[in-house]
Amino acid sequence: MKKKKLRSLSYLLTPDYMFKTFDEVTPDFLISHGIDALLIDIDNTLAPYEQAEPDEKILSWFDDLKYFGIRAALISNNHADRVELFNKKLGLPAYPDSGKPKSGSLIAAMREMGTMPENTAGLGDQLLTDTLAVHRLDMISIIVPPIKDKKTLFFRFKRFLERPYIRKYKKHRTNNF
Repeated sequence: MKKKKLRSLSYLLTPDYMFKTFDEVTPDFLISHGIDALLIDIDNTLAPYEQAEPDEKILSWFDDLKYFGIRAALISNNHADRVELFNKKLGLPAYPDSGKPKSGSLIAAMREMGTMPENTAGLGDQLLTDTLAVHRLDMISIIVPPIKDKKTLFFRFKRFLERPYIRKYKKHRTNNF
């Protein structure tokens, strides 16, 4: 039986990289870090909640990823109708209701794409779901700030909990954000 690694909360919640927007995560950056597959959140990472379908900027970015051989899958905690409509033009492996930070959908996506954690990264906007999910699998976590954050008490509390880990990232990293 494989022994689980103990990981600190700091490791689990501190992103490896931060960018201002999803499209700053270029194929050159991914390839230079040995990444050939990307597991991507939709809401507030690629588009705001109310944007039903990908716009030209999103479509162009996915075309660039594909051109350079970067495989991609959508991993969303949102419901199937939202994810299916957003994915209609993209045609990617897509996993709605993923339950992040649980890792089942991430594992299924990697299996479907034929990739392994060591050459896969996760891209999202939340440390408590996206970063935690990918770090549980020892993958690289890439975070962008939310496009249009929800203002509910729940989301404000989640963002409050994320602040120390964002500060830690900024203290120890000089790139990007």
